[in-house]
Amino acid sequence: MAKQKSNGSTWSKLKPCILNMDRKQLVKLVADMYRFSKDNQIFLHSRFGIGKDLLEPYKKTIDECMYLDLCSKETIQISKAEKTISNYTKAAGDILGEVELMVYFVECGNNFTIGFGDIDEEFYNSLNEMYRRAINKVLSLPENQQKEFQDRLKEIMISSSDIGWCYHDTLSNDYYDAFSEEEES
Repeated sequence: MAKQKSNGSTWSKLKPCILNMDRKQLVKLVADMYRFSKDNQIFLHSRFGIGKDLLEPYKKTIDECMYLDLCSKETIQISKAEKTISNYTKAAGDILGEVELMVYFVECGNNFTIGFGDIDEEFYNSLNEMYRRAINKVLSLPENQQKEFQDRLKEIMISSSDIGWCYHDTLSNDYYDAFSEEEES
């Protein structure tokens, strides 16, 4: 996708306008933005922790990107699913939620392959990269928060044994490199 030229509108030009707004104007601006798009609503709910399941809209988007109607001409949208995780991280700054979405992303891709057959090398490279990122995030969590994610990462690795493209081998290497000491205990 070609990078669009800026029309001269930048944050540095917008920021003074916002700083000159009074509280009432600022609240109205946020309200207008909230009503403007579902994405803005999801962002604000995530930022302020409003709602029962803050991850639900992100998981729904990942599902839509990774599980396709096989009768349609849609394609798997890896980059959109990855961007969904990035959007959550920017909105909420919650590492547990981020790890949950990363592991969920790989679970979805893995389950799609198990259910519908082999995809392609680029797809598996994306899953392997997200798996690796998830492992690194899990290892950054306090020890008492790692076990559930470690179990899910192990299940992904085990269930991938019949998938090609060196996908399973890479998952296994990454998993055992990260968790070998825990497995021996």
